Amino acid sequence: MNFDFSEEQQELRRQASKFFETQGRCVAARKVLDGDMAFDAESWVKAGEMGWLGAAIEEEFGGIGLGYLELCVLFEEIGRAMSPIPYASTIFAAEAIRLAGTKAQKETYLPQLAEGGAIGCCAFFEPGQRDMSKPIKATEADGRITAVKAPVSDLALADFAIVPAHGPEGLSLYIVQLDSEGVERDSLDAMELVRPQGILTLENAPAERLGEGGQGESQLRQLLNIQAILSAFEQIGCAEAAMAMSLDYAKDRHAFGRPIGGNQAVKHKLADMFVKNQLARSHAYYGAWALGSDAPELSKAAAGAHIAASEALDFAGQECVEIHGGIGFTWESDCQFFYRRARLLSQQLGARSYWVDQLVSQLHGRNR
Repeated sequence: MNFDFSEEQQELRRQASKFFETQGRCVAARKVLDGDMAFDAESWVKAGEMGWLGAAIEEEFGGIGLGYLELCVLFEEIGRAMSPIPYASTIFAAEAIRLAGTKAQKETYLPQLAEGGAIGCCAFFEPGQRDMSKPIKATEADGRITAVKAPVSDLALADFAIVPAHGPEGLSLYIVQLDSEGVERDSLDAMELVRPQGILTLENAPAERLGEGGQGESQLRQLLNIQAILSAFEQIGCAEAAMAMSLDYAKDRHAFGRPIGGNQAVKHKLADMFVKNQLARSHAYYGAWALGSDAPELSKAAAGAHIAASEALDFAGQECVEIHGGIGFTWESDCQFFYRRARLLSQQLGARSYWVDQLVSQLHGRNR
């Protein structure tokens, strides 16, 4: 049985890789870090033109109707390039609309997202809420929401947010236009500086419910599983880029007349990075299969992919800094991009304990 991507999907990977290679590794991310631009607008326009934003969106709603496997490929290459575009936030918002929205809502919002004319974000978590096992405090009444959501990725760039809140029918998902009255956006100090984080405050802000009410809990679980798998591919791309950067440096940097890569300790660091990346890839491929086939193992696969990929990128980010030695700790070094992204992606979907509990409960149910 062949678990690899198809030739068409590999061609999509080559297309994306070639585009990002022309920019240079971390060049656009450096411009955002140094304050020259908010995000890479050129790559964002290109992503819309090439259909990457609508890869999983049905053709009737302006997408190209491919699927989740193509999204996995794109997430990995965007992660590898450390491209500073609000791709993940917009894709996750589109998935919420695809999952919960009415046909009219899909016709309204999905074409805008597919062509890059609008940027979306997901405001799921609240201050102090480390995972979705904790109750959501946001409330909705008469089409207006009162809530505080943080952290929210790409909030400053987004046109609308997907917000869960308790309404008369129970927990539901809502669309909030971020230029509406009662909406306040503030920046949030965070370790990740390339993908800005924000605090969203809603005071009786107008909101549009997505689809039927009272389905929010199951919809959130499904969306988090989707996000976990797609994010795992982004983490793998980042981790492999960190490993490649470390390997190049270990070959080029000489100390005492020989490359530092000849040192056994450095060899072990690189070997451990490779092993963790391969383990994460195996889990991510399992997750991609479960997501693409709507398998009952989706929750288990998502938890395993998120845990393994988070550990791989966390390790790669740390070791990349260590292998580069004193220069790895400086502002001028690109090592920081991987270290910072590792911290964000390991926590943006909730605490690690939440995903461990989900994995353990799924395994326990299987073995009963």
